[in-house]
Amino acid sequence: MFRLAALPSISTRTMLNTFTATTLLCVASMSNAALFEDNLPTDPDAVLSVGVNAMSVKSAYDLEDDTEINVLPGAFYDNNLFYIRGAQAGAYVINNRENQLSAYVKLAGSEFDPDDATDELAGLDERKSSAEAGLSYQRNTSLGAIRAQIGADVLDRSGGNTARLTYLARITKGNLTVYPSIGFEYHDDDYNEYYYGVSDEESAETGVDAYRSDASLNPYVSVSANYDFNEKWAGFFNQSVSYLPNEQYDSPMVDSRVEAATTLGLLYKF
Repeated sequence: MFRLAALPSISTRTMLNTFTATTLLCVASMSNAALFEDNLPTDPDAVLSVGVNAMSVKSAYDLEDDTEINVLPGAFYDNNLFYIRGAQAGAYVINNRENQLSAYVKLAGSEFDPDDATDELAGLDERKSSAEAGLSYQRNTSLGAIRAQIGADVLDRSGGNTARLTYLARITKGNLTVYPSIGFEYHDDDYNEYYYGVSDEESAETGVDAYRSDASLNPYVSVSANYDFNEKWAGFFNQSVSYLPNEQYDSPMVDSRVEAATTLGLLYKF
């Protein structure tokens, strides 16, 4: 479906990573070129918000306790040239009122700690989260925005590619702004094989059934909200829910169709 075709001598992942890194380094100097003359000017008054987030994650893995709570730093910033949105940072190539094309890097992937797993699953190898780099295009309209993204695992944990298609809206009332979104996320077979597959070697050592996963398309919904208490302090909330299709749910590592994450944060504006 969405899987990128292999090239004879340079992998798609290598090309995407190289292009993303080049864009992040060079976008500042390119922004004055004629091609980008319609871009919004850099905002010298852009506000940096820094704070702390408490995140509760309900994993689909078969764990003794499938809910994990983490306290993490968070930041938000956008000066029309560079941006930070929580765990994602990027640089705009095109940024006008209707179109946004950017290169980004972000935290990505799941985590499976066998020390927290049940029964034979405790003998499986650890699965680690990774970093993703990619390209994002957003089209803004009066009815909301459509965002398309494609990314690759730059730490080569899974060696997989992902893609997302999302509809986003914005609702503002007084000091409260709500951002509902809905979409689909594509995971290729390399991604799913790392996070949900069980190798023959793992099966022989643990007795867990071997499993090979194909690519998948995961629907998800998310709601974020920001409330300004005053000029300096703001509260942040996010609730996201993702549905696991058969390619992931049929894995012996999984016992739930749903993954969910709830985040509460407090931000200070500089």
